[in-house]
Amino acid sequence: MDYSLKGRTIVGGTVKGLILFTTQPINFLSSVDNKTGKITDKNHELFGKTLKDSILIFPYSVGSSVGAYSIFALKTNNASPSGIACSLKTDITTASGCAIANIPLLELCKDQVIPEIEIPSEGVIDGSSGCLQIKRV
Repeated sequence: MDYSLKGRTIVGGTVKGLILFTTQPINFLSSVDNKTGKITDKNHELFGKTLKDSILIFPYSVGSSVGAYSIFALKTNNASPSGIACSLKTDITTASGCAIANIPLLELCKDQVIPEIEIPSEGVIDGSSGCLQIKRV
């Protein structure tokens, strides 16, 4: 199934990648290896998966503001997501990390339902229209 989700552009740009979806927040400082992009928190539903080149859809980040630097380190190490969409709120850590790393970021509109995402699916973030397009591959 192909569909679009509307959002508010926080950091502009147009990118695509395979969807990586979670309903759990992420602590970029303590739960992500910033050299590889792998989720290292054994209690996280994305444990062992990599953020590299993905379109990450997640609710928000948790932890200290140093998480913004961790997002920048992911980008510097070529291990970052291509783009990020926050499904509940855009927190300052994610917003500032994406801004300094130039990673496109959307805050999805809260009045829409995110359908179950079939894996694998590809996503395209279009910062000019504030849209996340998802299609099954």
